This record gives sequence, C-alpha cells and structure tokens, in this order.
Amino acid sequence: MPAKLRKSRKDKMLAGVCGGLAEYLGWDPTIVRILFIILAFSYGFAVLLYFILAVVMPD
Repeated sequence: MPAKLRKSRKDKMLAGVCGGLAEYLGWDPTIVRILFIILAFSYGFAVLLYFILAVVMPD
C-alpha cells in the first residue's frame, strides 16, 4: 500500500511539506528541499507552491 501524501511530523523544518513529499515519493528529504530551493530561486513559484501545500496537505 503506497504512502499517503501528508506533511511529515518527524522530518520537518518549516511545515513538513518537503519531508511529506519525500516520504510519498520515496526520496531523500534533502533532495526535495534542494529542488524546492532551486525552483524558488530560478522561477519563484516554489515559494507560493510551498505555502499552498502547507495549507492544503493534511497533518
């Protein structure tokens, strides 16, 4: 059974969004955080996406 998409409680830095995405995808949370940083500096929409996911994703 695949993991559900939700914020991480144990691996969180701000809201747990990157940790939750990493658990869902089966990736290392550091990779997801680095991707968010790259997208935030290159396109800027990652910051908006992060806050939207922080509100929408369940705990």
